[in-house]
Amino acid sequence: MASAPTYLGTSHRQEGVRSVVRRLRSGLAELFSLPDGYEVVLGNGGAAFFWDIASFWLIERRSQHLVFGQFSSTFSKVVAAAPHLEAPEVVEAPYGTRPEVRPSADVDLYALCHNETSTGVAMDITRPAGAAGLVAVDATSAAGGMTVGPAQFDAYYFAPQKCFASDGGLWVALLSPAALERVAAIEAAGRWSPAALSLPVAVEQARLDQTYNTPALATLFLFADQLEWMLANGGLAWAAGRSATSTGLLYAWAEKCDYASPFVARPEDRSPVVATIDIDGSVDAGVVSAVLRANGIVDTDSYRGLKRNQLRIACYPAVDPADVEVLTGAIDHVVSRLS
Repeated sequence: MASAPTYLGTSHRQEGVRSVVRRLRSGLAELFSLPDGYEVVLGNGGAAFFWDIASFWLIERRSQHLVFGQFSSTFSKVVAAAPHLEAPEVVEAPYGTRPEVRPSADVDLYALCHNETSTGVAMDITRPAGAAGLVAVDATSAAGGMTVGPAQFDAYYFAPQKCFASDGGLWVALLSPAALERVAAIEAAGRWSPAALSLPVAVEQARLDQTYNTPALATLFLFADQLEWMLANGGLAWAAGRSATSTGLLYAWAEKCDYASPFVARPEDRSPVVATIDIDGSVDAGVVSAVLRANGIVDTDSYRGLKRNQLRIACYPAVDPADVEVLTGAIDHVVSRLS
C-alpha cells in the first residue's frame, strides 16, 4: 500500500515503474553473475510466449529439442509448426528420465530444459562440446532455485511465478552476446514477426528499463521484492541450497515410507525444486491432495498429463524447509485416517 500512490496505476514508461524494472534487471544480473555483454530482457506473456519469440528470433533454420516432459515437448511442437523453419530434431526420453544432447552440425540452436516441471526431472546445463549452435534453456521452474553458469547458455528464459514467488504473465530472458548477435542478424535479414513477438523491440525497450506494452505492475513489484530477498540472504547458492534441502527431506521421507517412493529413479536426475512422489495404488493420491487442500495445504496434485497416482510438490526458495517436514507428517496422518 505504501507504494501505491507513486507506482500502481501509473504509466509503465514513468520513472516509478522503470525504476522497478531497473532493479529487476540489475538484480538478476547480480543473482546469475552475468558477464559483460549479457543482457536481461523482459516482456509480457509468460515463458510459453517466449517459445513463439524464440521460433522467430533465435532459430535460424533448425533446432534440436531435448524432450522429457510436457513443457519441453510443447516447445518442440511450436517449432515444428513454424512454416519458416525446418523440422526440428527431437531427442526424447521416457518421462521420469532425461535424454542427452546430440551435437550436430545441422543444428543452430539447442533447446534444453533445466527442470521439467511436469515430471520433476532436472538436468545440468552444459554447453554441448564442439557444438556451434546457441543454447536456449527453459528455466521457468528452475531459475532462482537451481545453480547455473552463464557461460553454458545463450538464452535462459523463465517466468516469475515459481522460484520468484510472483505472478505469471511475464517472461524474462538472460541473453548472451551470441544470442543478441543472432537476433540482430535475423532482423537484418528481414524476417517478419508480429510486433508483440519482436525480440529486437524487447531488447530495445529493456535497455530503457521498459517493456513493449504495459506489464502487470504488481507482478513486477513482487518479483523485485523476492529477488532482493534472495540477494540479501546469499544469492543463488543460498536460494538453491534452501530448495535442495526441502526436496531432500521429501525424497528421504518417500524412500522410507511404505506407501510412497520417488518417481524419478536416478537420484542425480531428481529435481531440487519440484519433487514428484509416486503413491501406492492402495492409496488414492487425488483424495490425499483434496483432503490437504481442504485443510489449507494446497497444490500437491500430480501433473494431469502424467496420469499417475502421485503427489507433485514445489519446493521453491520461498518455501520454508520446516514446512516441508510438517507436510510429510500431514500426509502420513491423512493416509493413516484413510486406511
